[in-house]
Amino acid sequence: MLMRGVRGITRSVVPSLLMVLWVGWANGGLGAVTDQGHWITGAPASTKRTEVAVAAVNGIIYVVGGFSAPSFSNLLDLTVSTRVEAYNPTKDIWTTKAPLPLGLHHAGAAELNGKLYVVGGFTAAGFSIWNPVNHVFAYDPVRDEWIERAGMPTARGGLAVVNVENKLYALGGYDGESNPRVVEVYDPADDAWASVAPLPTPRDHLTAVSVGGRLYAIGGRVGLNYRDNLTTVEEYDPAHDQWETKAGMPTARSGITAGVIGGWIYVVGGESVGGTFHTNERYSPRLDIWQAMPPMPTARHGLGSAVLNQRFYVISGGPTPGGSYSDRNEIFIPVPSIHSSTLKNLSVSDTARLDECFDHTAMCPISYLDETQLASFGS
Repeated sequence: MLMRGVRGITRSVVPSLLMVLWVGWANGGLGAVTDQGHWITGAPASTKRTEVAVAAVNGIIYVVGGFSAPSFSNLLDLTVSTRVEAYNPTKDIWTTKAPLPLGLHHAGAAELNGKLYVVGGFTAAGFSIWNPVNHVFAYDPVRDEWIERAGMPTARGGLAVVNVENKLYALGGYDGESNPRVVEVYDPADDAWASVAPLPTPRDHLTAVSVGGRLYAIGGRVGLNYRDNLTTVEEYDPAHDQWETKAGMPTARSGITAGVIGGWIYVVGGESVGGTFHTNERYSPRLDIWQAMPPMPTARHGLGSAVLNQRFYVISGGPTPGGSYSDRNEIFIPVPSIHSSTLKNLSVSDTARLDECFDHTAMCPISYLDETQLASFGS
C-alpha cells in the first residue's frame, strides 16, 4: 500500500522533495540522485598553511596555527605558526585575530559553549618541531583573547578533538614514542579531564566527528607513517562507555578532515606514499555504509574543515605529501535532502521509510508516493 497522509508537508520543503522525486520518476520508478552535490570556491585564506586546526564558532570559521610557507619572518620559529585567521562565509572575507599563545601544528580544535578550544599538538623546541604538548587554550571571540585551561593529561599531536554532548573528547595522536590508546574527556564545568574506554585502534592523523550523541573515529595512520594508512572506523557510545567497529572507509587515508551534513559524515583529503587525495567519501552511521561523492577540486592533506548552513568548508592544507602549503577554501554543497521530521500526519512505518529514503541514501523509490500525492505537492 502506498503512503498516506502526506498532504501536511510544508511548502518550504516542496522544491527539494520534487527534485528528488522527479529523478526517480524519470528513471522509471527506482531512480538514483545523479547530482550528489558540487564544489565552489570561497575567498582564499590570508596565508598559505598546512597541518592547521579548524573549527566554527557562532557562524565564523577559525583557522589556527599549523605550518606557514617558509619566509625570512618565520624561519626562527621553524615555520610553526601562532597565526589565527577568521573567515566570515556570509561576507566571504578573512580577518586576523589574536595569535595563539604558543605556535602549534597538528593540534585539535572544537567549539564548546561559544568558545574555540585548541588542544594538544606539536611545537618547536630546540631544533625539533615534533615536541608533543598537552596545552589547552580557549579563545573568546567577543574579547578576542586566549585563556589557558587545564592541560590534557597526555601530551600528543596529530590527535582528533570533538565536542560530544558539551564535553571535549581527545583521542588518537602521537606522544613522541608511540600512539597512545587513551581517550581523555574535558568537562568545562570543572575545568578537569577524565579518561574513558581506550581507543581500540591507536593511531594518529585521524579525524573524528559526533553524530547523534556518538563519536566516530575515522582513518589515520600508525606511528606518523603515511605508508601505514588505515580504513578503520570505530564508534564510541558515551552512555555505555563502549567502542564498536563499523564499516571501513573505502580509501585508506590519513591527514584527513570530516564534517556532518544531514546525518552523513563527509571525509575528504589525505595523503599517502602515492600522493595526496581529492577523495570525498561519505558515511551513514545509521546504515553503516559508505558512498563516493564528487571529489575535492584540490587534493590536499593537513587541511581543516567546518560545516555551516549545510555547506562543508575545507580550508588550507598541503597539495603534495609532506611540507607543502595552500590557501585554498573549497566548499562542498550536497544535494538538498528531505528529512521526515518535516512531514506531518505520517504513520511510524511511513516516517521511517521516508527518513531512510531521503536522508540516508541516494536512492528513492517513486512508489513511495502515488500520482495524487505527487500532484498535491504542487498545489
